[in-house]
Amino acid sequence: MVKKDIDKKEIEEKIAPLCDPLTNEQRDYLLNSLNVYTFKKNEPIYSEGEFPTQLMCLLSGKVKIFKNGVGGRNQIIRVIKPVEYFAYRAHFAHQEYLTAATAFETSIIGMIPMKVITKLLNDNNGLAGFFIHQLAIDLGKSDERTVNLTQKHIRGRLAESILFLKESYGVEEDGCTLSIYLSREDLANLSNMTTSNAIRTLSNFAAEKVIAIDGRKIKIIEEDKLEKISKIG
Repeated sequence: MVKKDIDKKEIEEKIAPLCDPLTNEQRDYLLNSLNVYTFKKNEPIYSEGEFPTQLMCLLSGKVKIFKNGVGGRNQIIRVIKPVEYFAYRAHFAHQEYLTAATAFETSIIGMIPMKVITKLLNDNNGLAGFFIHQLAIDLGKSDERTVNLTQKHIRGRLAESILFLKESYGVEEDGCTLSIYLSREDLANLSNMTTSNAIRTLSNFAAEKVIAIDGRKIKIIEEDKLEKISKIG
């Protein structure tokens, strides 16, 4: 983790929805309290069991939120894309972190002390509405992911994960190659399956010409077929 100099105007533009409910004085207080850090690929951002002290906002890069499972196997709970907020739920719940976070690639993260956020919440009801909205969105996504990962079969889960990554991070200039390159283990952890099952199912999708694989790159060839596989589970 390396501290980074910031351009306050640029940062304010990126976190505009968070700043919108605030007065000019409150906005200055928030921006003066914000620090920006660069995390290298695979560098931990926070760990399970730590006590939360910062509201985090991903300004650029890609981050995975995961939980340590049985036998050392991780389950990726969700992925974070710019500009999304994370690492604050545990503070509001008065809990330690139930998950951990790691950078998928070099990522720039803005951090605001939760004591600053708490003060602003006490002074500004509009900011409370912002966090209620964010938590409601996250809960909805979590509920949908739980159903998908527990009720769908392996093919449906992997197809859903590929589409989920496309929706989260988009595609490259060719319009079909995912702009995130996951290891087979990470893809398996995202899809709630073993790595061997992920490798075998990816190979089946490639043989069926639904996708094409080039190392860690995944190109979606037949998105309609992938959506159908995802829906029928």
